[in-house]
Amino acid sequence: MTRIHGTAVVDSKAELAGDVEVGPYSVIGPNVKIGAGTKVGSHTVIEGYTTIGAQNSFAHFAAIGGPPQDMKYRGEPTQLIIGDRNTVREFTTIHTGTSQDEGITRIGNDNWIMAYVHIAHDCQVGNHTIFSSNAQIAGHVQVEDWAIMGGMSGVHQFVRIGQHAMLGGASALVQDIPPFVIAAGDKASPHGINVEGLKRRGFSSETISALRQAYKVLYKDGLSFEDAKVEIQKLVVASAADTATAEKLAQFHDFIAASTRGIIR
Repeated sequence: MTRIHGTAVVDSKAELAGDVEVGPYSVIGPNVKIGAGTKVGSHTVIEGYTTIGAQNSFAHFAAIGGPPQDMKYRGEPTQLIIGDRNTVREFTTIHTGTSQDEGITRIGNDNWIMAYVHIAHDCQVGNHTIFSSNAQIAGHVQVEDWAIMGGMSGVHQFVRIGQHAMLGGASALVQDIPPFVIAAGDKASPHGINVEGLKRRGFSSETISALRQAYKVLYKDGLSFEDAKVEIQKLVVASAADTATAEKLAQFHDFIAASTRGIIR
């Protein structure tokens, strides 16, 4: 049975699963869809063309699905799509997309989004990410699976953060972070492979060693960017017998090869 507090305002056109909970003084707009088992804390606003999956938790005073902070926005019916089992803490803001992009902001599954986080229009966030308190990402940013954003960090628009990468606290990121890499500072620079994170997620010592070698090629061997890509591709080929390692090296190579904003150096 849906449990909606008497002081909450839920539009009659909103679609809520039968067991959704809505806390005191929260507001749910007419174009919102919320899946089974999701809980909405008090004083939270969910508006816009927003679709939310199952088993999510929204804490107090979150602002979800608001219009993008983009001066080109003219009220187009853009969307926010949120997956399953996400935790969104107090005072977080997540906005819908813009027509200048695909028009959709996406949040995947099993993400941990702490207080005062801002996820801007057209961002694409994967699964199992962590956004520490006050992490702020501008429009069109891509955050891949298992990435970690440090507290009070800021990310420039159109930047990509690779899978299993980590951005340190109070960092300013203006270029892409390759997968598996730790970056920190103002402006953020590379500080090695995220070894502890990879160990916790079951990466073998062989795979971690190979990724360290790829990191060395890119950042320590004094090669040009183009020459580094060639050498990393050779590592991919050389590791073909170890499927898991070859896959991760290929992801590292393909990410840097596709970078349009440039890789942190």
